[in-house]
Amino acid sequence: MARVAFIGLGNMGGGMAANLAKAGHDVRAFDLSTEALERAKKAGCLPASSAAEAVEGAEAVITMLPAGTHVAAVYADAVFPNAAPSTILIDCSTIDVATTRQLAQDATAKGLEAVDAPVSGGIAAANAGALTFMVGGTESGFSRAQPYLEAMGKAVIHAGASGAGQAVKMCNNLILGATMIATCEGLALAEKLGLDPQVFYDIASKATAQSWSLNTYCPLPGVGPESPADRNYEGGFAAALMLKDLRLAMAAAGEAGADLPMGTRATELYSAFNDAGHGSTDFSGIIKTFQGTA
Repeated sequence: MARVAFIGLGNMGGGMAANLAKAGHDVRAFDLSTEALERAKKAGCLPASSAAEAVEGAEAVITMLPAGTHVAAVYADAVFPNAAPSTILIDCSTIDVATTRQLAQDATAKGLEAVDAPVSGGIAAANAGALTFMVGGTESGFSRAQPYLEAMGKAVIHAGASGAGQAVKMCNNLILGATMIATCEGLALAEKLGLDPQVFYDIASKATAQSWSLNTYCPLPGVGPESPADRNYEGGFAAALMLKDLRLAMAAAGEAGADLPMGTRATELYSAFNDAGHGSTDFSGIIKTFQGTA
């Protein structure tokens, strides 16, 4: 087993670090939150007093941070000055492709290897070690990162060169955001037309309307498999994070000259939902917008 530095112990990172410790790795964890550090300690990780301390002597450095600026700052201040040449750098954050590629180039210039490995799956999947990782980087970087990622997920897929993981993530969540809105629209309309929600679900989930948003993550409480809708839309994947991912996709589309009419509208709707104070609500809670209860 290896010594692993894990930086960023939020809703997702905390569960991921815990699974690495459960797999037998020596996890040196750091977060600005003392509560997060205490949870990590109880999960078998060794809290570090700083990101730099966590990185020293680590064979792998894993970051799970809010934005590209945070990842770049941690790499510049703590990772690059303290990582050994043999250390593999794995960024599981969801950030922009340009920053990802620049950090990979900076790592190469310093004799290090870096991969981007954003995740698909919410808090429950992070805690259960059932995430899907989409990885960007060289073949050798992917091979070195794979054992650590497999300890935290159910699927680890090499998406291509540096930045490809981030590109897959934003395209995936663009589809997810738009699909969830269409699902909510259909369910809300079915209710207003007097249809029994369970009966409609039983039919639509086996017909051409079937999708992950409907079949697995139905936004109506008491309908379909258990989902955040059954917990008053708590946990899961926050609407603010969906909005962040949609904005990343829109920015990438602008750079690529791509037209995203559905993505544009989805971004507008999640922006309004977030501005109304529902940023911490699970993204499926946007059904309240169409039910008129938001």
